[in-house]
Parts: sequence; structure tokens; C-alpha cells
Amino acid sequence: MKFKAMILAPIFFVVIVFLSSSFLTSIGGKFLASSFVQKSFQHFPTELLLYTIGTESHFMQSFLPEDNKIPKASSIIFQFATNLRPWDVRSFLGRELPGFFTFDGEIYIAGKGTNYTNLPIESSPPMDELLQESEIDEAQLITEEQNENISPENTTNGRKVLYIYHSHSYESFKPLLKDGAVNSSNEKVNVIAVGKKMSEELEKRGIGVIQEGTNMTDALHNRGWNANKAYILSRELVVNALANHSDLTNIIDIHRDSQPRNVTTTTINGEEYARLFFVVGKEHPDYEKKLQLAEELNNRLENKYPTISRGVMIKSKFDGNGLYNQDLAPNALLLEVGGVDNNLEELYRTAEAFAEIFSEYYWEAEKVNH
Repeated sequence: MKFKAMILAPIFFVVIVFLSSSFLTSIGGKFLASSFVQKSFQHFPTELLLYTIGTESHFMQSFLPEDNKIPKASSIIFQFATNLRPWDVRSFLGRELPGFFTFDGEIYIAGKGTNYTNLPIESSPPMDELLQESEIDEAQLITEEQNENISPENTTNGRKVLYIYHSHSYESFKPLLKDGAVNSSNEKVNVIAVGKKMSEELEKRGIGVIQEGTNMTDALHNRGWNANKAYILSRELVVNALANHSDLTNIIDIHRDSQPRNVTTTTINGEEYARLFFVVGKEHPDYEKKLQLAEELNNRLENKYPTISRGVMIKSKFDGNGLYNQDLAPNALLLEVGGVDNNLEELYRTAEAFAEIFSEYYWEAEKVNH
């Protein structure tokens, strides 16, 4: 009897832990506000189960990462009770500084100068602010020169394979507006202008592009929605575009960051460029493929235009939208282009650089696929 009890007790304990972890993972995280608790539940079934079994069987500890040690009960209780992580200053300041939890994303690749204090900031201004149109500084606009029509080496032959859109189309730039404004519905001075330039450069390289020009401020206002629902609306636009254009396999959501000039600007070969940041949502099963795409483009950009990229970050539903429509297409990106202090010259240089690198990647992939 004693022998049976010695065998059954650990098995019974493991079953209880497994059932408890399953319950907490599926239900508990939905009702608890603590971001630490919620994120812990995401890893609860595997890590904590291994930790627990590891206390009885040192063999099971071999499956844990080398730098992971079984946590002390006092440490776990402290973190669950306070939502504080002694090694992470963000957990101490998150509840005191408005919006500080926007820095809770995971840095996958850190570009030059990138750290947790200068990650991209989500833009969700009040609707009444968005509806107040700002005056444009006409002197800062660029008159595009007419270029000669040069046949590209490769072409999609009229097929539209890339969809560029703007969930926050109102995001604009201080140098283009008067009185320090940073939002505008005028497509000459907001991120739609950046998308237009990028579309033109991609078309020059033979890639068929559809650019979405929906005024998101008006579209949201007409539904009685605020800026927090911008991704719900843009998702409808993406779904509609994919339904009507069967060749679309690539989608890019272009934003601008709210970080200042010293973070979002770099000098390459004597010319100033707006810096890029790739954002990957992890709330869908295929997110690792999108992460690989962002990493590949990031590396190619850095090889040819050193310091142009601020890096790649991963965001979950606890850090922002967490999805960013990236589940809708085989190749999907969210791209932060520049920040509030960048001008059109800097933004256009970067749009051209990205178009150059993306087209090289696209045509290489096409050759492999065919």
C-alpha cells in the first residue's frame, strides 16, 4: 500500500497542476488586470509544470532553458501580489506614468540606440482633436518631378500583389503643419503621402500596388467610433481588398511614430533619413512567419543603409492590438516610418530605400517560387 501511495501521489499531483493550469490559462487571465499575471498564465502550463515536476525529478529540469532556475515561492507570490518585477523598471513606473505600459512590447531585434525607453508609441488621440484640421505649411511640401518611364527588369504584368494602407491615416508630421500639430486628414502631409511615395517607387520596380486612401478620421467619426477602433475599421478595408483582388499576397500598414527627432532620424552618406521600425503582432498562429519576414527585410536594410532601422519588436494583446491584421495575408507588415519631427525629404528617402530593398526581396522570392 505504501508503495502504491508513493507512485500515485506524484501522478495525482501532476494531474492537479495540469488541470489547474489549464483552467487559469483559459479563464483566469481574462478576468485579472495585472499584466504580469496575464502573461504568466500564457506560460503557466509548460514552464510551471516543468518547474513543479523538477522539484521531484532533476531529470525534468534538463528541459528548461539553461538560464532558467526554479523560482522561489516567495518571488512568485510577490510578483503576483504586486505586479512588480524587481529586474524590470517598467513594472515600477507603469501604473504611475500614463501610457508607460506601451513600452511593454518585446524587442526582437534592437537597432542602434533602441531600448525599452524609446519604443514606438501607439497613436490614439481624442476624436475632437482629430476633427480639428490643422493649417499646412505649404513651404514644406515637395513638388515631385516627372520621371522618364523606364521599363523595369521584372514586372507583375498588371497584377496588384501589394496592398498599402494606413490604420492611422491622420498621423502627420510637425514640419508640415503649423502651430505644432501632429495630426491631419490632408493626405499631402500625413502618412498617406509616405505610402504614395513608397507605392510609386515600388511600381517603378515592377511591383503592382494598391494604396488605400481612406480618411480614417471621417470614417471613424461617421460610425461614432473613436481612434481606439481604428484597427477594427482597417481590418474591414483589408478584408475587402483581399476579396476583390485575388493576387494580393502582401499587405503593409504604414504609421509614423510619436518619438522625437533624435530617435527617429539617422544620417547615411551625408543625407538624413527617417528611421523605420517593424512591429509584429503575435496573437495569431502564423506570427513567426511574419517575424521572419520582418527580420529578413530589417537585415537587408541594415546591410545597405546602416542605422536606417530601429529594429523589430513583438507586441501581444497586452501591449497593444496584438494582431494588426497580420493574420489576413501570407506576408504582412506594420511599418513605423519616421516620427513627428521628420520632414518629407527624410521620409521620401526612406520610402525609396524600403521600396528598393522590398522589391529585391520580392523578386528573389518569385524566382524561388517559380
